[in-house]
Amino acid sequence: MNRIVIGTLLSLLVSPLAYGASAQSTTPSCKAQASEKKLAGAALSSFMTRCQRDAKSTCDAYAMDRKLAGAAKSSFTKKCVDDSVGK
Repeated sequence: MNRIVIGTLLSLLVSPLAYGASAQSTTPSCKAQASEKKLAGAALSSFMTRCQRDAKSTCDAYAMDRKLAGAAKSSFTKKCVDDSVGK
């Protein structure tokens, strides 16, 4: 019984991270996009704010698709947004 519970918890922790990494690998980070566009000042600030907001909504949708809740959702969303923004 304990092995099943531990196995399930481990798969819940590893799967979202792998999923987030695979989803992120196709899109450059916000910082990379801003650098590529040579943004500075107010344009950079506006772009980063919008990009972070978009990343959060996308990551929240991924978390809902994976039926995550509580700490697992928070952890997944934070890592996903950090990866998307380029921290």
